[in-house]
Amino acid sequence: MRNFYLIFKKEFKSYFASPVAYVVITMFLILAGYFFYSSFALFSTISFQATINPMLAKQVGLLNITESVVRPLFGNISVILLLMVPLLTMRLFSEEKKSGTIELLLTYPVTDMEVLLGKFFSCMAVFIIMIALTVIYPVLLMAFGQPEPGPLITGYVGLLLVGAAFISLGVFASSLTENQIIAATVAFGLLLLFWMIGFSASLAGQTFGDILSYISLTAHLEGFAKGVIGTEDIVYYLIFISLFLFLTLRILESKKWRG
Repeated sequence: MRNFYLIFKKEFKSYFASPVAYVVITMFLILAGYFFYSSFALFSTISFQATINPMLAKQVGLLNITESVVRPLFGNISVILLLMVPLLTMRLFSEEKKSGTIELLLTYPVTDMEVLLGKFFSCMAVFIIMIALTVIYPVLLMAFGQPEPGPLITGYVGLLLVGAAFISLGVFASSLTENQIIAATVAFGLLLLFWMIGFSASLAGQTFGDILSYISLTAHLEGFAKGVIGTEDIVYYLIFISLFLFLTLRILESKKWRG
């Protein structure tokens, strides 16, 4: 546990010792803020028009702040994370490989698992800071409207699981190469594949289509934005995270085998 903490502390500090974390967090907040403002401004405009036009007021979906603002908010944030997370994970192992310190790290009296989890959770800590800074949006919604608390809570649970899944894949991509740009590109490409693959389900047969729908990241995020925490969705993300952490561990072990 002590070795894990030391690696976690070192990696977490290294994020803020360089501009990476500051740039990524700033860009994330700018993009998330823009999409939140757009959704909230549109909802406010429609609500104002509904006070004048009774026919518009009958369109309940347009006047539901949860449907009009909360659900789009979490959907938009997840898309932004698709772009931002690879930038956080690209350096985790690639930088070590390029500088040659990976060999020294793996020969220290620490296990590969401690190294992997220390880097994974340091990135998760930065990610949680990013997400925590968006809490201002629900606060504003509660101040000016009456959103349902359930979808807000489950939406953030979904974002944490999605973020952990993104990071696990990003860590895996970073362990494959010493080039940070390649690591970020591979991570983004694979995440985009898992993100979009569900859209092809309708074009495949019943069985294969069900498989594509299940492995799609988007299919398991929708329930959280609706206020539903499904056991199947949680299990999916835990399997996804475990799979890519396991593959990363095998990559680290193979490094020892090759000497």
